[in-house]
Amino acid sequence: MDPAPASTSVPAAVTISGLTKTFSLPGVRNKTTVTAVDDLSFTVAPGEIYGLIGPNGSGKSTTMKVLLGLMAPTSGDTAIFGRDSRDFAARTDVGYLPENPYFYKHLTASETLYFYGKLCGLKRAPLRERTQELLALVDLEAARDRRLGGYSKGMLQRIALAAALIGSPRMVVLDEPTAGVDPAGSRKIRDLVISLRDRGITVFLCSHLLAQVQEVCDRIGIIARGRMVNEGTVDELLSVKDETEILLRHATPEALAAIKKSLIDHPKTELIRTGHPEASLETLFLSETNSEDSLDT
Repeated sequence: MDPAPASTSVPAAVTISGLTKTFSLPGVRNKTTVTAVDDLSFTVAPGEIYGLIGPNGSGKSTTMKVLLGLMAPTSGDTAIFGRDSRDFAARTDVGYLPENPYFYKHLTASETLYFYGKLCGLKRAPLRERTQELLALVDLEAARDRRLGGYSKGMLQRIALAAALIGSPRMVVLDEPTAGVDPAGSRKIRDLVISLRDRGITVFLCSHLLAQVQEVCDRIGIIARGRMVNEGTVDELLSVKDETEILLRHATPEALAAIKKSLIDHPKTELIRTGHPEASLETLFLSETNSEDSLDT
């Protein structure tokens, strides 16, 4: 009997199946526990920007830490491109930007990237080329020889993103990538995130800036109390299902008066589209999570 043909399907960039993480409360008798993540399951497709959002204490940070191998799950499985994320080899495909990255502030941007590149095992000539490429990508070529102690918050976030990319990962995990960054710096980082997707790099990000998530993400997951409460594309999540809107161009007052009757007699009125009006991501977020706020996990 001939063997079955090998599957040509591409594995998901992230697969989280039945993930549960509990913590014992210190100083409490009878080992009382709190559940940070409760039977959570979702996937992130290769090459997409996926945003995980939730209130403080919802379990999003715990989920990221388990995926990155920084914390062991109580139960369930996590995989990166089809490989168990607890396997060190799986994590070589990932670059990570923490919420508050730490740098040696006496180093320059070039020295910082050289340092991280050496940790990734890059040799001298390829590392020089990669450093130059990333400094250009994050628009820090002019500041390559400036010590990081003189960098703004936005510049530090961009050099942190360059450091996360130094090993040419297939996916980057970004935890609050624009935290504390001014609007101009946030715009640059947003454009960088979109450019990563254009290069075929998967982006898995966590952010409290809902307007920014709405602007850049292909799909969004809303997590509350450790569970996924809603998930989908931006259009799917924000569509108001029980309403319909009609968008008109060059509508005359007469056309507006007659619209309920017919549009056929008004050829100058162009029907652009029909569909569902959208709520804001902030409104959906507060509705799904009941705006609960507790200690971040």
